[in-house]
Amino acid sequence: MENTINISGDTYLSSPVPVSSISPVSLSVPGRGVPLQVRISAPATGYKLPIILFAHGFGNSSDGYAPLVNFWAAHGFVVIQPTFLDSRKLNLREDDPRKPLIWQMRIEDMKHILDQLDFIEDAVSWLKGRLDTSRIAACGHSFGAQTVGMLLGSRMIDADGSLGEDLSDPRINAGILLAAGGRGGEALSPFAKEHLPYLNQSYSEMTTPALVVAGDQDYSPLTVLGPEWFTDAYTLSPGANQLVTLFGAEHMLGGISGYLVTETTDENPERVAAVQRLTWAYLRTALYPEDAAWAAISADFISKANPIGKVESK
Repeated sequence: MENTINISGDTYLSSPVPVSSISPVSLSVPGRGVPLQVRISAPATGYKLPIILFAHGFGNSSDGYAPLVNFWAAHGFVVIQPTFLDSRKLNLREDDPRKPLIWQMRIEDMKHILDQLDFIEDAVSWLKGRLDTSRIAACGHSFGAQTVGMLLGSRMIDADGSLGEDLSDPRINAGILLAAGGRGGEALSPFAKEHLPYLNQSYSEMTTPALVVAGDQDYSPLTVLGPEWFTDAYTLSPGANQLVTLFGAEHMLGGISGYLVTETTDENPERVAAVQRLTWAYLRTALYPEDAAWAAISADFISKANPIGKVESK
C-alpha cells in the first residue's frame, strides 16, 4: 500500500482495496476467565501496514463497527478488534466478580493485544511480515473511548481527590476518541457517581496526540452538563489537538456502530461518511507526518456550502 494519497473528485483518499477479515483469533490471557477473542481486518495488498486497535462501546463486540473498520482496512490499516467482557456475546452474570473491574480489564486487554502482535502475525498467515509495529493507533467509541483515553494518559480520580495509576501505553502513537465521556466530579450525574465510579476521570495527563469527535445533540444521563461534556477530552487535555463537532449528531454519530443497527437514533449516511474520512485522514497524518491527508480532508469537510460539522485545532 503506497503512503501517498490520490485526489479523486471531492475526496482525498487512496483507492480502496478488498478487505480480508478473520474472527475469532483467540489470545490466552491468564486470570481473564475466557480467552481474549479478536477480529482482524486488513487490506488484501500492501506491506508495512499501520495498526489500529479498536475498542467497542458497552455491550458491543468485535463484530461491530463495520462502517469504520471496513473503511479503514480498505484504505491501508490493519484493524484489530477485541471483544471485551462487557459484551452481550459473553453475557456475564450480574454477580460476576469481574464486573466492577471491567473498565480496567478492557485496558489490560488492549495491552495484551500489543504484547501478542507476533503471535497474531503467526496465527494469520496472510499478515506475516506485513505489520508496521512502529505505527500504532488506538480508537474507541463511548465506553471504548474511555478505554482508549486511559491508554493515551487520562487518569481516574481517587476518592481522596488524587490521580489514580497511570495506565497509558507508549507503544500507542495516536488516538481517536468517538463520543468520549467528559470530566468527572461535579459534572457527573448522581446515577454516574453511584454506579460508574470509573467515570470520575481527569484528562489533564492525556498527552498522546488525539482526535476527538463529538455530536452537538449527544445528551447523556451520565452528566449534568449537555453535549459539550463530550468535548472535554479535547478542551481539557494537552494531547488532543483536533476536535470535530458534528451538527445534529447523537451518541452513535449517524450510525458508526453498524449498518442499520437498531441502537442508532440519528441514522445519517453522510455523517458516517464524514467520520470515516476524517478519522482515516487524522491517523494518516498522525502516523505519517509528511502526509497531508488531514489538512486536505478537514478543509474539504468545512468548505461545503452547508457543512455538517466544524473542526477546531490547537
